[in-house]
Amino acid sequence: MAFGDRIRESIGTPTRRQLLVGGGAGVGLLVAWTLWPRRYAPNLIANKGETIVNAFLKIAESGVVTVVVPQAELGQGVFTALPQILADELGADWRTIAVEPAPISPVYANRLIAGDLAEGRGPGFLQGAIRWSAQEYATREALMITSGSSSVRAFEQPMREAGAAARVLLCKAAAAQWDADWEACDTAGGFVVRGEERLRFGGLAAAAMAYHLPDPLPMRDGQENRLTGLKLPRLDLPSKVDGSANFAADVRVPDLAFAAIRQGPVGDTMLKSLDRKAAEAVPGVMGVVDTPHWVAAVASNGWAAERALDAMRPLFETRGPWASTKRMTDALEGALDGDGTRFAATGDLGAAFRGQTIHAAEYAVGLAVHAPMETMTATARFKRDHLEIWLPTQAPAIARAHCAAALGLAEDAVTIHPMLVGGSFGRKLEAEAAVQAAIIAQRMNRPIQLVWSRAEDIAHDLFRPAAQARMSAKLGPGGRIEGWLAKIAAPATAAEQAARMMAGSGLAGAFIPDPEGADESAIAGAVPPYAISALGVDHHPAALGVPTGHWRSGAHSYTAFFTECFIDELAIASGVEPLSFRMQMLMGHPRLALCLSAAAARGNWEGGVQGSGQGIACHSMAGSHVAIVAEARIEENQTVAVSRVVAAVDCGRVINPDLVRQQIEGGIIYAIAAATGAPVDFERGLPVLRNFEALEIPRLAQCPEIIVEIIRSNAPPGGVSEIAVPPVGPAIANAIFAANGQRLRRLPLRTGNT
Repeated sequence: MAFGDRIRESIGTPTRRQLLVGGGAGVGLLVAWTLWPRRYAPNLIANKGETIVNAFLKIAESGVVTVVVPQAELGQGVFTALPQILADELGADWRTIAVEPAPISPVYANRLIAGDLAEGRGPGFLQGAIRWSAQEYATREALMITSGSSSVRAFEQPMREAGAAARVLLCKAAAAQWDADWEACDTAGGFVVRGEERLRFGGLAAAAMAYHLPDPLPMRDGQENRLTGLKLPRLDLPSKVDGSANFAADVRVPDLAFAAIRQGPVGDTMLKSLDRKAAEAVPGVMGVVDTPHWVAAVASNGWAAERALDAMRPLFETRGPWASTKRMTDALEGALDGDGTRFAATGDLGAAFRGQTIHAAEYAVGLAVHAPMETMTATARFKRDHLEIWLPTQAPAIARAHCAAALGLAEDAVTIHPMLVGGSFGRKLEAEAAVQAAIIAQRMNRPIQLVWSRAEDIAHDLFRPAAQARMSAKLGPGGRIEGWLAKIAAPATAAEQAARMMAGSGLAGAFIPDPEGADESAIAGAVPPYAISALGVDHHPAALGVPTGHWRSGAHSYTAFFTECFIDELAIASGVEPLSFRMQMLMGHPRLALCLSAAAARGNWEGGVQGSGQGIACHSMAGSHVAIVAEARIEENQTVAVSRVVAAVDCGRVINPDLVRQQIEGGIIYAIAAATGAPVDFERGLPVLRNFEALEIPRLAQCPEIIVEIIRSNAPPGGVSEIAVPPVGPAIANAIFAANGQRLRRLPLRTGNT
């Protein structure tokens, strides 16, 4: 199968009959997609002396090898991991590697994400066709999405093929100069080599493009001159340390002005009045731009713009009930009392529960904020009916479409410059700030840089949803679970977010479920990995009255809390030590069982006995597995303190161990902040806490000792950036029970929240 023209063999191509079975929509899709091109030429720009080898690679005469990366660098290290894969297959010298963000193109679509989002839509016999259709749609629409711990999983193979293709072409060019067989040549350290003969990549690249690739494409084998698995230094780190790295707020263009924005409470809110003259009286103010839903002040500096917003005293009117914590709690409890939709079922649960003693518990999680260091930001320039946007984005094509629609432009009249992202955790999948900056730039007829204040960023976050669960189980002899029922109330966040992001794209509706209905993604991770003869997992959709979005690990962040806390309670009820209780039911999941045993060994697990302050939890997602042992206690001021966390992770074949360790450590600290920080309560349509200090995010001195053990594996690479988050909360909660016997069943963890 030719390079750049693959359809995943494991999925298969749907037949004409399979699409026709779907009805009229299937016929339309079939007709449209048979006309789509199957090859897309790279839309890269070559600098002087550069040769575009393929969509992922440019080689300069100087020897610099530029890897084109289609995923956003959010701090997770993708600007190192993906180049390392390509450089490994190419045989490049790591010291010559440069990185360039990819332009918007179908070549760079994240087909893995698209296929996963389509999972479970429609009847089972059409799953292959539906998945393929979603991936073809994503390709056509150039849906470049960085999310779901998918970067390495989605692009390892394309990066390897790109490196292998370049290696073959370079070897052919060198062989022609040597009058030798190209298959007798190899690459190492940026050279094509044959015995003692060596030729630099830079001197061969232009000539190499005259040759053709063999089919199949030969990939590297053996362990010599390989980069995979090495702790290579991050390519993005030096510029971030010396300050030369550019983020959207660092962009400077001629005639640039600075904007600040004010939006009303969450809900059906409209701008009612403002004092424009008071704003314009502030020194440095250049103008005021208002829309039905927000108002912005534009000034010569950001400080003046913020002062102008205060001076104009904008008044907003909210129609309908205010968003509040009480309304959310009532909605979740009401949803649990109503009907749910069963998405997972095994065995006869009714028979398992009938006439038996049932163990039950209820759990809850509150809203969680993303709180990245970089707030929502965009720099926009509108000139001669063309818009340029410098933007931190996880979905550049979607941001482009929204900006074009807002200004009434064709999409090819909008240029997105993807920037380094100063943290996101899922927040920058959407691009409200880009649309706002575009509108302000057009109305002011000058370049604009918009930076949301921290208060605005928190107040108008797309929150990790609040959720509640009613858990029931029947224990059998020896502590085995014979029946398990999880009823989970939560909004259909993935569908809600997809509907917002894909607004205006009618075809996307074929793959997006009803945002107000039941959705399997809202309970992702809720099926326990344990051997249980009869189980059911239900989703009870709930409308919270606040917008929600993807938050690091998505639904797994709360389903793991429900499952692993309840498992611990069942272990105590059965009289079996919590580790052994889990291990006896993991015979079908040896990789997760190995993680548990490794974490217990490194964490000096004492059995979770009273007074130990040790808790354990595990989870699997995105093709990876992790186990956590946490040590925690309740301080005299009744706050939760975590002193030590040990993690064992199996994420398959490791590209760069340092990147894995960094992401696991970062995920642990992020999860501790969510588990022990301040609750995100709402009153009158706004969150009560609106700055970093109030969120009680752990500072460096408060961070625990963290030990990470990476388990060697030959399995395909799994996700890393999100996997450590889900089990941390339950491990801490279980540790508190082991410390003082108090069972905390609500996140964030607070004494009294039992």
